[in-house]
Amino acid sequence: MSPRFRGLVWQAAVLTVVCAAALLAARQARINLEARGIAQGFAYLARPAGFEIAPGVLAYTSRDTYARALAVGVVNTLRVSLLAMALATVLGLGVGLARLSRHRTLATAAGAAVEALRNTPLLLQLFCWHALWWLLPGPLDPIRVWPGLLLCNRGLYLPGPWGSPEISRFGIDGGLWISPEFTTLLIGLSVAAAAFIGEIVRGGVLAVDRGQGEAAAALGLSHGQTLRRVLLPQAMPMMVPPLTSQFVNVVKNSSLGVAIGYPDLISLTSTTLNQTGQAIEAIAVAMACYVGIGVVLSMGVQAWERRRR
Repeated sequence: MSPRFRGLVWQAAVLTVVCAAALLAARQARINLEARGIAQGFAYLARPAGFEIAPGVLAYTSRDTYARALAVGVVNTLRVSLLAMALATVLGLGVGLARLSRHRTLATAAGAAVEALRNTPLLLQLFCWHALWWLLPGPLDPIRVWPGLLLCNRGLYLPGPWGSPEISRFGIDGGLWISPEFTTLLIGLSVAAAAFIGEIVRGGVLAVDRGQGEAAAALGLSHGQTLRRVLLPQAMPMMVPPLTSQFVNVVKNSSLGVAIGYPDLISLTSTTLNQTGQAIEAIAVAMACYVGIGVVLSMGVQAWERRRR
């Protein structure tokens, strides 16, 4: 028997054992659920949810189905995750280059920030950002960040299709409103991921052969030009795999938004589970959504890398 055939036999045997165990577990779970009179299946997704969700991108009312509610959760998760990825990439690139700076003060400050963020739990960081948000003034005396841009403890108000936000007797009217929960989660995810991305950028640049930088200096390129035109392009292939993992982590970490009241996929799954009692199905749907998002994200980054090459 050849080693390759023997390996295939072992793989088939392991797969058979795993499938058999999964089937036995599913059968026992079905028996236990029937004994307790708990409904089974995914028919609950077509029933009216009966609970409200804060206004968002996807229209929703309490008369909509559980499937619609979970779709709102997926959209909310994707919205905050994609924005956090973009912000974290920009911030992380800046932090990584700052750590490589020849200015000792800048490099030390960037290193201290990275170590502080990497060595504290993200949940604790979210609580800190959320607490700082509620220290802002109320809607009757907001901070004018920019003309038409108002900031208060009820959220961030921006100019929109219906005009700019204006202060009224009862708060702020008009414009676009961004909730404190969304903004807090976006800041927390972006800043925390930027610390890790900064280390990925720094490690990728340092992994490039030192002679490349010396050759660029010999050609008269400045330190910034060397980084931008020589070192970063060569470091990119080494940076893509850890960056992909970090982007997937951003999606998974967005589930911590449930701790500050953000209606993401986990929050709405928890509400659905409590109302229907169908824990297995609700958790299975949430897991399938996260796995699907992660796989699509990884495939997208890989496709971009192949095209770039």
